[in-house]
Amino acid sequence: MLTRIDHIGIACFDLDKTVEFYRATYGFEVFHSEVNEEQGVREAMLKINDTGDGGASYLQLLEPTREDSTVAKWLAKNGEGVHHIAFGTGDVDADAAAIKGKGVRVLYEEPRRGSMGSRITFLHPKDCGGVLTELVTSAAPAEGAEH
Repeated sequence: MLTRIDHIGIACFDLDKTVEFYRATYGFEVFHSEVNEEQGVREAMLKINDTGDGGASYLQLLEPTREDSTVAKWLAKNGEGVHHIAFGTGDVDADAAAIKGKGVRVLYEEPRRGSMGSRITFLHPKDCGGVLTELVTSAAPAEGAEH
C-alpha cells in the first residue's frame, strides 16, 4: 500500500523568497518547478532524499497564481505553513478505493495530474484527523529527463 512520505506541501505567499529560505537555511535545492494551471499554483519541489522504493521525499512549496485557488483560500484563512502531507503509493487508484472502503472520503472521483507527471488524489481532512492527505503515484522516470 503506502510506501513512503512523498512530500510535505507548504503554502507560501512568495515562492522565490521561500525557496531562498530553504536553500540558505538547509541547503535544499529546487529539483523541479512548474505551474499547475488546474490547481492554480506555482510550485517548487525541493528533494530531501531518495527512498528505498525508487522514489524520493520532497518539500513542495506552493504559491497561488489566482485568488480563487484552493491554496489561496487556505493561505487567507491560515497563513503560511504546512498545507498537506502526501504518501507515495504504487497504485493510487487501488489505494484510494481501499481507503474509501474504510469510510474515508476521497476528494477526486478519478486521480488527477500532479507534480512531475504524477497521478494524485486527496483524502478529506475531516476524515484524517484534520490533515489534508494526498496519495501520489509517481510518473516513471524518463531516460535523460530534465526537471
